Amino acid sequence: MSVPDRPRLDPIAEARRLWAEQGWTAAADGMAAVTSLMRAQQIALGRVEAVLRAYGVTFARYEVLMLLFFSRHGSLPMGKIGQRLQVHPTSVTNAVDRLEAAGLVRRSAHPVDRRATLVELLDAGRTLALAATEDLNTHVFGAPGVSPPGVTALVDILTELRRDAGDF
Repeated sequence: MSVPDRPRLDPIAEARRLWAEQGWTAAADGMAAVTSLMRAQQIALGRVEAVLRAYGVTFARYEVLMLLFFSRHGSLPMGKIGQRLQVHPTSVTNAVDRLEAAGLVRRSAHPVDRRATLVELLDAGRTLALAATEDLNTHVFGAPGVSPPGVTALVDILTELRRDAGDF
């Protein structure tokens, strides 16, 4: 499969120009911002997934491993994982199923709440999480493609967007 040639001009800037040309000037900047954000998310996720592919996990599964890694006892109830990662219970079940099949986590009955299931990080999961994090820190997080002041500004802007959406 060949890699497509890069466009000669920024397609989002061109879309913004066309938006304004149609008379949608008041929305042109917002359209460009949202479209740029969505494209940047695709780029960032692609970089993250490229690193994680070597470890046989997706970003969703990596997030579960890291949540367990940072938990006080190395285990959390399934429901708590979903709450903290802000994902549907089905997504948690799918991720935990695959992590368990890979020998990275183990499910067990909750010692107090019979309705809950605990997910425990196993040594293999801890080792994978640490190695993957080292690679992500080196190849993605430590070099996100934006200057350090830009990173700070970007985090501030995205925090504002998330707050406005009721994310926290």
